[in-house]
Amino acid sequence: MKFREKTPLCRRSGVTLLVTACLGALWVSCGPKKEVQPPPVPPPAEAASNPEAPGEPPLAAEQNALDPTLAEIETEYGALLERVAAGEVVDRGEFDVVQERLRRAAAQCTSTQGCDPTRFLDLAFHLLGEQNAALAGQAVRIETITEQQESLDAAETPREPGTSPFVSAMPELGNTVSLLRGTDLRDIISVNGPVKAALDDWLTWMRPMLMDSFENYQYLRHRIAPIYEEAGLPEALLFAMIATETGGRVHSFSHAGAAGLLQFMPQTGRTYGLRTVDGFDMRLDPAAATRANVAYLNDQFEALSNGLENVLAAYNGGEHRMRRLHRQYGGAGFWDERVFYRLPRETREYVPRVMAAAWLFLHPEDYNLEFPDLTNETSELTLRRDASLGELTICLGQAESRNGWFRTLRNLNPRIEPGDRVAAGETIQVPRILVPFYEERCVDGEITRTAAELHDANYPYGDMDVYTVRQGDTLGRIASRYQCVSTSELAELNNVSAPRYVIRVGQQLRIPGCN
Repeated sequence: MKFREKTPLCRRSGVTLLVTACLGALWVSCGPKKEVQPPPVPPPAEAASNPEAPGEPPLAAEQNALDPTLAEIETEYGALLERVAAGEVVDRGEFDVVQERLRRAAAQCTSTQGCDPTRFLDLAFHLLGEQNAALAGQAVRIETITEQQESLDAAETPREPGTSPFVSAMPELGNTVSLLRGTDLRDIISVNGPVKAALDDWLTWMRPMLMDSFENYQYLRHRIAPIYEEAGLPEALLFAMIATETGGRVHSFSHAGAAGLLQFMPQTGRTYGLRTVDGFDMRLDPAAATRANVAYLNDQFEALSNGLENVLAAYNGGEHRMRRLHRQYGGAGFWDERVFYRLPRETREYVPRVMAAAWLFLHPEDYNLEFPDLTNETSELTLRRDASLGELTICLGQAESRNGWFRTLRNLNPRIEPGDRVAAGETIQVPRILVPFYEERCVDGEITRTAAELHDANYPYGDMDVYTVRQGDTLGRIASRYQCVSTSELAELNNVSAPRYVIRVGQQLRIPGCN
């Protein structure tokens, strides 16, 4: 899920606005003053209609004109901070607009006789105090969410193994989204111009991706479709979101930091219970991610008046942006041009693409579309010799699948890294149709030895050590300490994103055991 989480206010805009204004005002007030000539005496004018009302000198009028400007700046900046305090991440551009207004007002003050620059200092320090209060409130909110999550983690809540304790503890999931419960999705989707354009994309240059998405989805269906069914959500919506987000690839990572089958950003994932457990990012667990997806949609349906398109826009473009537009335009829908053209282009394309994929899932025959007929039952397979998922993919070949089985094996066994050998006697999940092929091809023979040789060439580090990150650690320091791999290689081995290489205390890293 491509939630557009932005860097917090204190990192993005900081005190740039206020410091710029303060320094400008101080430089003017403390620097050498220009000699100001007295204004010329104006020519006599006809008496005003109210002779008792004295005329206001032009410079005084210009100076007084700054007062409402400063008041407006204070109001606008305060409104932005209120949104930050409420938990919304505000785009830097909105702060830049206010900064420019304050800079211009300060410049106007310097050229106005008698204008007191200390007014700008007073306003700047006042806004700094408001900013600190907003950021403190945001920190308290994050801490509260963390405490609630830790409490749920500690509670012994009955739940399906491997699923999120946060979501399992939410009884409303069984009664979610009244709009869609018992309602045919065909009655909700509006096949308008943008949806028709998305249909054309799916049926032409995106058709191979649609077919791959369907195949990947089918082997995960028994794990995730019942979660949607329990929540009263249509399966077509689940398939459409998966196809649009990742094409059914569980180990998908975006440049923005989203991960998993349904692309949760780190903070949003933690909010909905997708944390790192024993070194495993729960965003990569298909069932846990689907439960979090249901919980998120449920929250947005309630906030956005049950508008499916609005909810999908929030999923892609951020719920705070969508809620703000929803309030600003009196509950207007996604297709309203006042809302539509204030959303990022990606979101304007994402929503109709999801709707179109769902429509094709329901009406393939109307578009000369034939989804593959798959035998998608899965089974546990006990390995008879050590093997990685890559080695199994090589020895299984293209049995019953033109694309081979690597993606399916990865999706069904998300906790197993492709370079890790699973010991003989351990079990993995495989499509049931592969069991006889495993016995025939992967227990012994020349192809198994070839697969092992290729594996060793691709993963030369051998067995991995597991290191738990401690206070003060950085990825670079850890790489230097072990002297086995570079920082970038260590990041690649552990799915740590460049260039910041952010790691957390308690996180477990796999490090080549080459000492």
